[in-house]
Amino acid sequence: MSKTVKLRKGFDINLAGKAENKISDSLRSRTYALKPTDFIGMQRPKALVAVGDNVKAGTPLLLDKQNEQVNYASPVSGEVVDVKRGEKRKLLEIVILADNEVEYESFNKYSVSDLAKLERDELKAQMLKAGVWPNIITRPFGVVADANDTPKSIFISAFDSSPLAPDYNVIFKGEDHAFQAGVSVLKKLTDGLVHVNVNGNDEVNPAFLNAEGTQVNKIIGKHPAGNVGVQIHHIDPIAKGDVVWTASPYGVIQIGKLFLEGKYDAAKIIALTGSEVSEPQYYKTYSGADVKTFTEGNLKSDHVRYVSGNVLTGESIGEGGHLGFYANQFTILPEGDYFDMFGWILPRFNKLSFHKAFGLFSFLNSTKKEYVLDTNTNGEPRAFVQSGAFEKVVPMDILPVHLLKAILAEDYDDMEALGIYEVIEEDFALCEFIDVSKHNVQSILREGLNLLQYS
Repeated sequence: MSKTVKLRKGFDINLAGKAENKISDSLRSRTYALKPTDFIGMQRPKALVAVGDNVKAGTPLLLDKQNEQVNYASPVSGEVVDVKRGEKRKLLEIVILADNEVEYESFNKYSVSDLAKLERDELKAQMLKAGVWPNIITRPFGVVADANDTPKSIFISAFDSSPLAPDYNVIFKGEDHAFQAGVSVLKKLTDGLVHVNVNGNDEVNPAFLNAEGTQVNKIIGKHPAGNVGVQIHHIDPIAKGDVVWTASPYGVIQIGKLFLEGKYDAAKIIALTGSEVSEPQYYKTYSGADVKTFTEGNLKSDHVRYVSGNVLTGESIGEGGHLGFYANQFTILPEGDYFDMFGWILPRFNKLSFHKAFGLFSFLNSTKKEYVLDTNTNGEPRAFVQSGAFEKVVPMDILPVHLLKAILAEDYDDMEALGIYEVIEEDFALCEFIDVSKHNVQSILREGLNLLQYS
């Protein structure tokens, strides 16, 4: 039975630079990359190709030596031009110089009626081989799912509430058939329900509302309402020993296309966003695209930070960086490498503050106004101040400060008792944004998850 969840806690960060609802396919990246660092928990990545090799879309580029059955595939066809490594020869990135026309590896394709006849093991085998399996993330821990598990349920968040998030009605328009096929595949991988969670306050793509074989739930509230972890907490909470899988709509569509078309299709529509972009809009491209293709000649200044993803959880990639595997947007922000003495004391009208920290004029700063924020943290790390603010932006029955302190103390029992199995970094990202103590809250949380996962 469908549920409606109304969240009272949260905080919307309304930034300038939202993408206009127009899509350009006139720009095409010359290089695309696959980065092991995009896949949390990948401990020992191994390159399967070398510089000079020719690949097709769907050709395996790397694998994790600790989970060798999962292939990580090339998004396009072309020539491998770089295999970047870091300290101790750690694999960082495999770069492909793309062909003018994409060629695809061939996989088995099925009609909708044929899909219903396939066994669970047959579905898994094709997904693992073709490179779409990394779209399935397991909770707890937020890592690529273990194909040997059977989740109690599968969750798909059909909207994104993060700052400058792309409109899912734009980037997934016309993908109804592929989405339904992907849902049909996922339905066979669990003995429980497939939940599709939609925004209860906005227009919803019919592909999500009308997906057969799913339970459609409405979520109403401020960010992080779109986070799948928050949705799981209120609909089907995770206890110790439980396994729940999640997938993004893009991942579901990619799975559907694999079985319907017999190919690994990494095409996607991305949003170029941020206050420093002259023309923020949508672009047709492929996973792993080069950010420079879309920003060259399209920036208001050159002193900016390039982010793959959103401002809260995205990765700083530099001017020549590439789009992350799970990202649907590039965000370009002003670089905040300056010192602003007593900036928090002076009355300001152009800064957003959750704490209303700008004196008597704070009440004039509306959350509906679009703000231009830079990357300045406005302070250095200091003592952990317990202000009660974290609890106001985490719409879950969890005590964030107590959990973080338990992680710092490496208290395993308290970590489990305080709900660490229900959260990953994105669920605490707002805590990091509003933290007066300037701690790397997301990094602390990941340390705790690693302690439990690998102990």
